Amino acid sequence: MKQEAIQLRIIDALSDIAEGDWNALLASNSGPFLKYAFLNALEKTGCVGGNTGWQFAHLIVEDSNSGLLGAMPLYLKQHSYGEFVFDWAWAQAYEQNGMSYYPKALSAIPFTPVRGPRLLVSPQADKGAIQEILISGLKTLVTQNGLSSAHVLFPENGELGVLKQQGFMLRDSVQFHWHNQGYQDFEHYLANLTMKRRKNIRRERAAVESQIISYRHISGEIATASDWNFFYRCYENTYIEHRSSPYLTEDCIQILGSSMPENFHLIIATQNERPIASSLLVVDKPNAKAYGRYWGAIEHIPCLHFELAYYQAIEYCIKEGIQVFEGGAQGEHKMARGFIPTTLQSAHWIEDAGFANAVKRFLDREHEGMAAYVDELEQHIPLKSSKVLS
Repeated sequence: MKQEAIQLRIIDALSDIAEGDWNALLASNSGPFLKYAFLNALEKTGCVGGNTGWQFAHLIVEDSNSGLLGAMPLYLKQHSYGEFVFDWAWAQAYEQNGMSYYPKALSAIPFTPVRGPRLLVSPQADKGAIQEILISGLKTLVTQNGLSSAHVLFPENGELGVLKQQGFMLRDSVQFHWHNQGYQDFEHYLANLTMKRRKNIRRERAAVESQIISYRHISGEIATASDWNFFYRCYENTYIEHRSSPYLTEDCIQILGSSMPENFHLIIATQNERPIASSLLVVDKPNAKAYGRYWGAIEHIPCLHFELAYYQAIEYCIKEGIQVFEGGAQGEHKMARGFIPTTLQSAHWIEDAGFANAVKRFLDREHEGMAAYVDELEQHIPLKSSKVLS
């Protein structure tokens, strides 16, 4: 592979390249959210792009002979919504000093705080060389376009060292994940919890059961347009109740359901044969992982959220042999339902040297505080014997 044959360029829509070429960059453990079908559905339906504040700027590395060698999902952001790594204070500090924090460059899965590769490299290419080209290209993009910074959210652990070598600063986040310890059924799982947590979960499940609620588990392969329509009503209502707007459109949900059905599992709660709530799992069966993404209800039932988003999901994971269930960002309340804290990291590069030094000092202090926070959480892990995972 000759260096002069390699070209780095920006594409302003994923549809500018072939689905097969993009997916060929994905390792077997890349997960569902990096699939062309997922990212392209967000673009096609206007969930990103346009006036959403998410401008497409995907970086790709090509060879005139070999084709696509590498890529980085990338967006120019006009705000910090939908990221789950909060930098509003950095933006405010920029503004107070008469500088613009936005737009900034962001490599992430929109609205999805899930760890995974961000430096995608063809199996036929020199991994280290392509990663260096992508990172250098990202920093050049920031400098040449007068952007404030570049952020790579939740990259896989193997990429963190490469990013750090290139001058990126690392920032800790804590999520709460459920781990399968070879449980035979839900009762077996409960038996592994402390008595206090076990009693609390049984009390919550009994409260829902007293309302005569039943559940339909629907794999993506058999979910109908009507099922997806009802799910979207529930999902949308969650945002309405919080006086917000949903990130995803119904068209996006319908397209995702039809284009990658193997990666979805719906759970719908019914009362008197009338559907009243729904939750959605994104499933990665080859890697034995599940992700709790969205939930919503059109009727309020106490504790139904815990039942539908956690307990029914855990039952599904046990039945299907899923080893890790990620319940989304934040949420210490998840610990009471058997989830344990997990530390993830993101990488950040600030163009202005003065602000970079200030952010580094902030991150150093935050890292110490986060370590103390995780140590405190470890004292309250709901399992009889476990440890914090990283």
